[in-house]
Amino acid sequence: MPLVMNRLLLPVLVFCAAAAAILALSSGVIGVDSAALLALFPGSTAGDAGQIGATALLQLRLPRVVLALLIGAALAESGAVTQALFRNPLAEPSLIGVAAGAALAAAIVFTLIGSSPALTAYLLPIAAFAGGLGTAWLVLRLTRWEGQTRMSTLLLAGAAVNAFVAAAVGLLAVRADDTALRSFTLWMFGNLGRAGWQEIAVVAPALVAVIVWLPREARGLDALLLGESEALYLGVPVEALKRRILILAVLATACAVSLAGIIGFIGLIVPHAIRLLVGPRHRLLLPASALLGATLLTLADTAARTLNAPAELPVGTLTALLGAPFFLILLLRQQNTLESV
Repeated sequence: MPLVMNRLLLPVLVFCAAAAAILALSSGVIGVDSAALLALFPGSTAGDAGQIGATALLQLRLPRVVLALLIGAALAESGAVTQALFRNPLAEPSLIGVAAGAALAAAIVFTLIGSSPALTAYLLPIAAFAGGLGTAWLVLRLTRWEGQTRMSTLLLAGAAVNAFVAAAVGLLAVRADDTALRSFTLWMFGNLGRAGWQEIAVVAPALVAVIVWLPREARGLDALLLGESEALYLGVPVEALKRRILILAVLATACAVSLAGIIGFIGLIVPHAIRLLVGPRHRLLLPASALLGATLLTLADTAARTLNAPAELPVGTLTALLGAPFFLILLLRQQNTLESV
């Protein structure tokens, strides 16, 4: 039975991701009917209603669906490899300080420049990306010693930097006016509606590269689960592997945060859930995590757009509301399994 599940899992998850994308494209305030689909073709005779539906489909919903699929997949895979590096199922890329650095940069933009869409449309994602990469570089730099990256020190350094950045964000929030503070708070909770095709085109190559490349590291990650000494004995270049994995996870998280804000729990619960189904082998764990992460974030964004229409709910809030109870259920199930052994 487990072998059959392993063979069917990826096709089932591909179908779920496709179904989630179709549901997201067809759901919203503006209906997408046959006239809207007809208006997608050049020279069509669809009326104004069809043209409005086609515009909503191509310029509003499709970019969000593409962004949700890419970010969900990248965050889930990054969470899986981060958990392998730390050998801790509770680890995720935010431990390295990426999200905290992006939040600090965003707070600076909102406090010093304001919440004008014209000013923040391009400056905000650039600042968040730079802040995330800068903080992660600082954490990684602090943990390098004699050419090695110490994972235990990395965890402690990340916690210290995250605490410092959170305090700095709090100080900036005190200085911000009500409008800027509200805009920053909504950004912190995550939103996929800010990016269009131009912004997606900038980050999509990096996200796709990370999603495709990380499964190539499956053998090294499997060996690393045994311990660094054991992985070295098996011929795995541990330090080079750790550097590559950390750089890719940081890059994916920084790209995601720069366009969508902070979206929690995708990188934490998705790899854990897949690991309970198919085990720890990364050859299947990583692509399955990517597909499930893409599906969950697409469904969460669809709910964020439709549950309180025409207003939108923060997608990061929905992922936390759904993810936290689900994660607790997984932990209780795992604890009951261990007690029964």
